[in-house]
Amino acid sequence: MKKLLQSKRQGSAVPLAVVSIIILLAMGVGLLSLGFNSRILSIRNSSDITARCAADTGLTIALFEMNEILKAKLWNNGTLPTATDVSLPYCDAVYSYKVTGDHLGGYVITSVGKSGQAQRTVSATTVLKGLFDDAILTKADLILKSGTYIDAYNSLDPLDTDTYADIATQSILDSSVTLNSGVVVNGDVRVGRGGNPDTVIKDLGADISGATYASPVTQPLPEITVPTTLSDKGTDISAKGDTVTITPADNGTYTEISLKSTGAPGILEISGGDVVLHLTGVIDLGNSCEIVIKTGSSLTIYTDGDIQCDNGSTINVENPSKAADTLKIYATGEGEQFFDLKAKTEWVGVVYAPNADVDLYAGGDIYGAVVSNNFELKSGGNFHYDKALKKVDIDDEGIRLVVDRWSEGKL
Repeated sequence: MKKLLQSKRQGSAVPLAVVSIIILLAMGVGLLSLGFNSRILSIRNSSDITARCAADTGLTIALFEMNEILKAKLWNNGTLPTATDVSLPYCDAVYSYKVTGDHLGGYVITSVGKSGQAQRTVSATTVLKGLFDDAILTKADLILKSGTYIDAYNSLDPLDTDTYADIATQSILDSSVTLNSGVVVNGDVRVGRGGNPDTVIKDLGADISGATYASPVTQPLPEITVPTTLSDKGTDISAKGDTVTITPADNGTYTEISLKSTGAPGILEISGGDVVLHLTGVIDLGNSCEIVIKTGSSLTIYTDGDIQCDNGSTINVENPSKAADTLKIYATGEGEQFFDLKAKTEWVGVVYAPNADVDLYAGGDIYGAVVSNNFELKSGGNFHYDKALKKVDIDDEGIRLVVDRWSEGKL
């Protein structure tokens, strides 16, 4: 009987062992399947991420190449940038991109990234940005005298009633912006990226209708180069007690502009259309001397030297619409420059001089925009930003394309 019982107990262990083995096998297969599927999912996710990175890289490079072409003034709508299956460094991904559109309707960049079996597409619309998005922008100090009023107008649209205008500095140092008592800014006041508006802005009783904040990015200030089409005249432009007239036929490179009074003031008249001058030296306006831009004409100055305006001198624009681009002054010197600008009555024009210190005095209102290293408005009064400056063309100085809207997939 005892042997019979032992035999029965031994026989029951076999099925239990088999069941245990089956369970362990099932668990092993399940874990193996889970690991395999997790590995496949990881590979797919990794490929998707890599493909997306490749697509973003293609978009970034396309935007960079477009701006390099703009900078070199070689833009051609017939040959917009394109690339196919460019390898992304340090991985097996590739990207392709294509640019479509025009400067009127805007350009669209479509970029495709591929990694293994994964493919991702990103798209962006771009817009043209010019040099003058703010009424005043400085790299360092910005000083406004008591009684200064900042607002905007639109020389292209007299019915535009939006008078909002911003001023800004790229500095983060204390008291970089000084707003004296009675200053009114009908817009925002920005300080440099990472700066504290409470310490960067020295508010001595100003009225700011907008916000004060640190800029999220540092706006690029491109270098302006002199057009290669200007011929070297090998002489200066001078008027001593008389009037000299310059027309588009006189466009070119000169050594300096020198206006002097000898009983009567020296006067330089700009007439007959669009005049473009490059000065390798100074622009010196003696007492009561004038540069007068006649109605229907404009003056663009590229200057390597300083601008000095003595007492009673003036740069005068005869433009009823107050179009700020009637007078454009670009600093093109290699080192620091100083612009002392004066107007007996109104000042109309734009100054782009990110490496120059600019002082501006006007006996009346100021219409236009200023970009400089340091800026001081000596006179107070009204500073009106011309919003028409935001409307730029593909051939304008210093323009760049920026992303206006981004999306995943095709637009």
